[in-house]
Amino acid sequence: MEDRHERIRLKWRTTSEKSVIKKMWIALFLLCVCQCSADQFRLRAEALMKETPLIDGHNDLPYQLLLRYHNQLGKVDLNKLNETHTNINKLKAGLVGGQFWVAYAPCSTQYKDAVRLTLEQIDVINRMASQYSQTFRSAVTSEAITAAFKGKQVASLIGVEGGHSIDSSMATLRLFYLLGVRYMTITHSCNTPWADNWRVDAGDDPAKSNGLSEFGKKVILEMNRIGMIIDLAHTSVKTMNDVLDISKAPVMFSHSSAYTLCNHNRNVPDDILKRVRQKKGIVMVNFFNNFVTCKPEATLSDVADHFDHIKKVAGYQSVGFGGDYDGVPRVPTGLDDVSYYPDLVAELLRRKWTDVEVKAALGENFLRVFEQVQNVKKFTPGDDEPIPYDQVKNSCRTSYGYGDQTDNGNSLVFMPAVITSVYLAHHLLV
Repeated sequence: MEDRHERIRLKWRTTSEKSVIKKMWIALFLLCVCQCSADQFRLRAEALMKETPLIDGHNDLPYQLLLRYHNQLGKVDLNKLNETHTNINKLKAGLVGGQFWVAYAPCSTQYKDAVRLTLEQIDVINRMASQYSQTFRSAVTSEAITAAFKGKQVASLIGVEGGHSIDSSMATLRLFYLLGVRYMTITHSCNTPWADNWRVDAGDDPAKSNGLSEFGKKVILEMNRIGMIIDLAHTSVKTMNDVLDISKAPVMFSHSSAYTLCNHNRNVPDDILKRVRQKKGIVMVNFFNNFVTCKPEATLSDVADHFDHIKKVAGYQSVGFGGDYDGVPRVPTGLDDVSYYPDLVAELLRRKWTDVEVKAALGENFLRVFEQVQNVKKFTPGDDEPIPYDQVKNSCRTSYGYGDQTDNGNSLVFMPAVITSVYLAHHLLV
């Protein structure tokens, strides 16, 4: 009897052990399947990124170089710089093919030294490309981006962030273009004398131009004429609509996300997304947590949600990458720095984005926009009429060239002859 019970006990134990072992194998199998699938997406992402350059629309490393080193490249090694989201090794690990470096002067410089600071930022970007020529190649055309990618280099492009950087001067705009600038953000977080920024919609700034002023519209057409891309990140919705009404070329949002998913006024509402689609433009998704989830915390998956939404509303032809690295204090978990781009691309693939859609978002969409802007350049007439003096008059600005206006009340610029004679006679007699 005891032998029989022992046999039953051993049989039960063997069956139980077999069940446990079977469950373990199933768990290991499922883990392997998930891991293999994840690796598959990552490997596919890397393969696509080696076929099509990932072109990021916005990186503020130059501003970090200003703050940390006063633009002295001799005091920093961009291979080893670890305090920032961006360095050369991270760019290589992230398979970045083209990067718009931002020449940024804060709003506090408006009417003061914004032009000088912007010029210094343009200079440091050009010196970066020169000093690290094995890694970077300056690019001012879509063809140059492709050539840099084929040469295993990161195409180095320049964007100016904020229309206040031109000091309401068409000449400054044109000279920036000659120095290599290929987009300008119409406003930063402040109004210019000719365009309203996003804080107007938030109720933090009063409207100044109700979108674009008449001079602002001329700036847009001049950007069309010279072949500079119009960036609508940071603008008010009225400014967005005004630009979309008159621009003869596609527009971009260099670092903005979807307003429907995060109701922040720095993001793009659905009705504007639809107009961007009609204009054949592009919205390059921002990674700043506060624009992704409207909270201090966000994840890579939350960022992918914005890609999905923009693709749904504006089409896959209208989405791109605009990380805003080194320009924000917080980035999502899983997108800690520029080396994490392949993980985001893998997530899009996991969400059933096709190879065609992924390659479009990586760089083909931006290259198309850039080419179309270059094509419009050939057919747009120019306009060099200056902004009315009363719209820019301030204690830091003189009035040279404005006819009967005086230089802070002290000069006789173009005063009529009779008035000049009376003025001189009076002062000679007293």
